[in-house]
Amino acid sequence: MTARKIDDIERAIGTLTQEELEELRVWFDEYAGPRPLDLRIESDLAAGRLDKIIDRALDDEKQSRLRPL
Repeated sequence: MTARKIDDIERAIGTLTQEELEELRVWFDEYAGPRPLDLRIESDLAAGRLDKIIDRALDDEKQSRLRPL
């Protein structure tokens, strides 16, 4: 892509409303597809590798052992 095209895209994005920017984000995420980390998390979830961590986090929440971020 040429620098001119990128400049045109940047200018066009600069004119978008917040709602339009959010629509663009959603579209771009779908267009670009999942990122490697997303794929790894999905794989780990499906294989059950995160079950113990999830159970511990849920138990910590139930026992009020969480701190606000």
